[in-house]
Amino acid sequence: MTSGNNGASTPEDDDPFGYLYADGQANGAQPPSGGGYGYPNSVNRVRSVGQRQYGQQQPQSTTTPYGQVPQQQAAGQYGQPSAHYAAPETFPGGGGGATTQSPQPSYSGGGGRGGPNTKGLLIGAIAVVAAVVIGIGIAMAGGDDDKGASGGDASSTPTTSQSSDPTPSNSSSGEAAELPKADAKTMRLEGGTSVASSVKGAQADGGVYVQGFNQVGASVTWSVKVPKDGKYTLYTGYSVPGKDATATLTINGTASSTPVGMDNYAKAPEGDYEKGWTKTYNWVQLNEGANTVKLSCEQGNQCDALLDQAWLVNGWVKS
Repeated sequence: MTSGNNGASTPEDDDPFGYLYADGQANGAQPPSGGGYGYPNSVNRVRSVGQRQYGQQQPQSTTTPYGQVPQQQAAGQYGQPSAHYAAPETFPGGGGGATTQSPQPSYSGGGGRGGPNTKGLLIGAIAVVAAVVIGIGIAMAGGDDDKGASGGDASSTPTTSQSSDPTPSNSSSGEAAELPKADAKTMRLEGGTSVASSVKGAQADGGVYVQGFNQVGASVTWSVKVPKDGKYTLYTGYSVPGKDATATLTINGTASSTPVGMDNYAKAPEGDYEKGWTKTYNWVQLNEGANTVKLSCEQGNQCDALLDQAWLVNGWVKS
């Protein structure tokens, strides 16, 4: 079988793309009529290799030949992209007609550049950080207030509320200033008792005391008010002439089983009232408001004593 160049139309050497090359054209190769090889209407767009001149404006046509830059870009320079250009293969059917593409959405970054709004994000981040800092400050301030209210801080200084009518404390110091105190001469005197001031050493106002208590039926009655029900300690100031004495205690009409023990705590010599001034105490239960406290000389008592004062302290104390 003889080989050689038998022309451009022999079946065994038919090159469907021969018309694109100079030697194929020299041998008479022609492009297929009615479009060819998947490119419809391509007969008027075919160019031989090396024939196209870039940068030259092509004649106006309703369709853009294959490989030709659209008219909007023809006036530009080669190598500069066009925002409206797309390859013919991307169009339906592979056609090369000019198509106007929808503009692509852009971000609001400004300056025509795509990208997130970094300025807005930065402002948002700063706002979040500021809110967190403020919240922490408020929480710390609140924590300090709660701590002071609960007394958890040992270094905090407690406050004292002031009142025009102070409430007695449960102190065991024996101080009588918190509750009523009265001179015996101001009490109701009965049974032959009277006031005198010849014996020195009485603590009552003017040194005045109550005498005549050394006989059965003698008594002194004190009307006293207390702020609440409860336990109180009753103190009695007296003097004995170097020997012990006793008296009966009656609270609100009820006689106590425990007598008022007026012992010679001052160690005074017998018959010396001036050196026998001292005090004793009894535990009592009083009601809120008015109460009556009575000291009397009853049968069985040894009542040779001078009465000076009486006062109360809150609670049952010893002193």
